Amino acid sequence: MANTPTDSLNPWLELRRLTPARIALGRTGTSLPTQAQLDFQFAHAQARDAVHLPFDHAGLSTQLAERDRASLLLHSAAPDRNSYLQRPDLGRKLQDDSAQQLRDYAQAHPGGVDVAVVVADGLSALAVHRHTLPFLARMEEHTATEGWSLSPVILVEQGRVAVADEIGALLGARMVVMLIGERPGLSSPDSLGVYFTYGPKVGLTDAFRNCISNVRLEGLSYGMAAHRLAYLMREACRRQLSGVNLKDEAQVQTLEVDTPRENFLLKGQ
Repeated sequence: MANTPTDSLNPWLELRRLTPARIALGRTGTSLPTQAQLDFQFAHAQARDAVHLPFDHAGLSTQLAERDRASLLLHSAAPDRNSYLQRPDLGRKLQDDSAQQLRDYAQAHPGGVDVAVVVADGLSALAVHRHTLPFLARMEEHTATEGWSLSPVILVEQGRVAVADEIGALLGARMVVMLIGERPGLSSPDSLGVYFTYGPKVGLTDAFRNCISNVRLEGLSYGMAAHRLAYLMREACRRQLSGVNLKDEAQVQTLEVDTPRENFLLKGQ
């Protein structure tokens, strides 16, 4: 009887080539193979490192300046990383000095803006370092087309999503867009989240926000994320709301065709 290749006996191997998920890892006795165990430990270390990586706001500010984009550095009420991780509430509001700094800026630039742009380290400064600039470039193509005015890029150290509401309210912004590092996964230590709120004010819950998740090269592309965000912003202005009552129904186009992508589950029905 001819020997059958091991790969042909495991139908999961074909799927493994299509996903970073940990499937078809094999086994040695009742345990994982050494290589699979080492890969897991490496991914876990990357995720932990992403959480504790310091926010390089100075480097990001310099890169923004090179693109003629002004920025302001603010701090949340969390004084350090340990406090930020243990007290989520402190990351949701500005430090008193930062709040006053923003009031002074708003007083010097009256009239408000259409869009407040906020960038916070969140749970992965790595994501912010890698993806902020290319995403902003794509987003600003859409805001320029719509004629919307933008705030300076507000950089927030030790910030969580809700801090953007306070920033938007202090700036008198009609809308606020926050870019923030998402909680790292074992295959995605650099996932960027984009949160959008219409009519920002202190005290809003997540039900009033829209989220576009997993923005990175291996996930949702910058162009696709910016396209979806622009749709949400246009609809929010038309309907004067955001959150659970505003659904992402943007028509998605591929590079190969000019028509919306067909749902393969419905094909042929």
